[in-house]
Amino acid sequence: MSRRPVIAFAMPESVRQRVFSARTMTEYAGVGEVAGQLTEFDSASARRILGDVEVLITGWGAPRLDAALLDAAPRLEAVLHAAGTVKPYLDRAVLDRGVRVSSAAAANAVPVAEYAVAMIVLAGKRVLPIARRYRDLQEDFDIEAAFPGMGNYGQRIGIIGASKIGRIVIDMLKAYTFEVVVYDPYLSDAEAAALGVASVPLDELLRTSDVVSVHAPSLPSTRDLVDARGIGMMRRGATLINTARGELVDQEALTRRVVDGELFAILDVTVPWILETDHPLYASEHALLTPHIAGSLGAELGRLSGSMLDELRRIARGEPLRHEIAPDLLAITA
Repeated sequence: MSRRPVIAFAMPESVRQRVFSARTMTEYAGVGEVAGQLTEFDSASARRILGDVEVLITGWGAPRLDAALLDAAPRLEAVLHAAGTVKPYLDRAVLDRGVRVSSAAAANAVPVAEYAVAMIVLAGKRVLPIARRYRDLQEDFDIEAAFPGMGNYGQRIGIIGASKIGRIVIDMLKAYTFEVVVYDPYLSDAEAAALGVASVPLDELLRTSDVVSVHAPSLPSTRDLVDARGIGMMRRGATLINTARGELVDQEALTRRVVDGELFAILDVTVPWILETDHPLYASEHALLTPHIAGSLGAELGRLSGSMLDELRRIARGEPLRHEIAPDLLAITA
């Protein structure tokens, strides 16, 4: 038997309008009693709403959820985050008090994985440099002589991080004739076998892969995970794809090898978020830079709100959450 939990949305109105369509808002109202929209938790009006709220729906730019919020929301039982990582918004105190927290990280992982797989395939075909060469020459040229070893058949793809995104990438790559290897210190050999991949040390992955795709979380322990030494190991002509976080890769070391024509780089994330206007990667025919477009944008945002609507329905029916965050895994996940 279902109940109608009291819910409130906590995020900037601009984010709420981007992620939650009018139709989706109607669907939420059909499952729970909508108490209001919050952009902060401190005003008297916000406190009145929080006093009744059982489920908070949060998103990008949400106010921070901490012990003070819990004191103002004594009936709060769940937080449904219609975005990826909850770390910028959530104090551990929320989980410690027994509030269930779910996020749309799995939903947000899908377009990132789709983008990464597309870039892996394009990297193997050398689409970026060939397109630029063709644009400059505007005539036929010997492609195989100019780009020896191009093509995707039997190429080794190295996946750094068996994260949510990394595992979707691995699954999608089964449609191709790739050899896929993975580095993840938390991945057992049995889990790797179940995924249909080989688990290898990071050095081996970097040294032997034709394409390296980064999908590890950003943690203090993963900063410069692909460091200057590792970049130096990569075989000439290999491609590094980063859709995770810029700080996972030694960008200066990577830039040197890319500008020298030794490596290719496809970077959806950098440090800083937007590179300075004179950065050499902009001009390199061996680099493709995009402004963090791999994650959910446009039509893909509906997957985020839909994922948390499903979680709200589970709460209403008294069922376990599908994407609940385990407190003991918070420190090692994105």
